[in-house]
Amino acid sequence: MPFELPDNLHPHCAPVAWLLGTWRGNGHGDYPTIEKFQFGQELIFTHDGRPFFHYMARAWIVDDEGEFVRDAAMESGFLRCPEPGKVELLLAHNIGFSEIWYGHAEGGKLEMHTAGVGFTETAKEVTGGSRMYGNVEGDLLYAFDMAAVGQELQPHLWARLKRA
Repeated sequence: MPFELPDNLHPHCAPVAWLLGTWRGNGHGDYPTIEKFQFGQELIFTHDGRPFFHYMARAWIVDDEGEFVRDAAMESGFLRCPEPGKVELLLAHNIGFSEIWYGHAEGGKLEMHTAGVGFTETAKEVTGGSRMYGNVEGDLLYAFDMAAVGQELQPHLWARLKRA
């Protein structure tokens, strides 16, 4: 599906403009404290001309045939672009934690790491992470590494999504 840059795109957002729109696909998850799983996912990046994107994501667990099993993670936030190539991400998660991320974007690639994590008293402890998003052959590929519940930073989620 062809992608056109919006007329009102803020210039600071140019390095991440390729993310705009709705993306859907499937991914895999793994972590030492849980069983491996597969998931479906939808990511939505929108904007209104200011130097940030609104971001929403939802995921659902699927079985080996790709059929829906149950709803899973949700996150929402703002991908801020204070200057070209520099990004800040503020995220809130349905499972009781919030994060601040810093990173950079260039050439169809966005890399970020956590600068701070807060969590409710009933949430699992998440202490850090790194995320990498890439535009590969027009698809959105990403990898999310996480440090949580006493575990060191390590791979947790990876997926390939297509523009809807």
